[in-house]
Amino acid sequence: MDSLQNISNYLSEVLEIPKEAVATCGNLYTLKKVTKNELLLSEGEICMDTFFVEKGLLRMYSLDRNGKEHIIQFAPENWLISDRSSLNFNQKSKYYIEAVEDSEVFLLSKDFFTSMVEKFPQTAENNDMLLQKHIRNLQNRVNSLLADTAEERYMTFIKMYPEILLRVPQWMVASYLGITPESLSRVRKELARKNFVPS
Repeated sequence: MDSLQNISNYLSEVLEIPKEAVATCGNLYTLKKVTKNELLLSEGEICMDTFFVEKGLLRMYSLDRNGKEHIIQFAPENWLISDRSSLNFNQKSKYYIEAVEDSEVFLLSKDFFTSMVEKFPQTAENNDMLLQKHIRNLQNRVNSLLADTAEERYMTFIKMYPEILLRVPQWMVASYLGITPESLSRVRKELARKNFVPS
């Protein structure tokens, strides 16, 4: 099944699960094709899955009391995205997860990774490391929003999401960075003045 290629490669490389094993665990995931702007999760719902992006691009965002969007995370191909608080603690979600592009997404059940570790005990350490890296990334993101300049945040964004600049409108980048589109424009102009070119 061609649609299993990315997720099989991901689990093989990250968790060291045999590539052929994914196809035998069909009861633990569902492949869903979503169209641009389609929601996979809405505020007030209980998140039931972790989403693996086989093809396309997702984003997670919240709305403040004034209806302004605050983008928490982007998820391009080979990324995982979920509301862990809602998924693991059965709490109503505060977030939306939406397709930025037409996408193919694997909905991994709550028990997916636990079941994989039970089937392949040697993957337990890698699974734990995956969680620790997620926590580290969240901490770094909070610290960046609190302490970094707009230019520093933009540079970090480029390193984390090198291909997304060409795939999303600038207002989404600004939302992720926690700045206005006008401020982002000034940052880009200043970097252009310094002859900076995103790699």
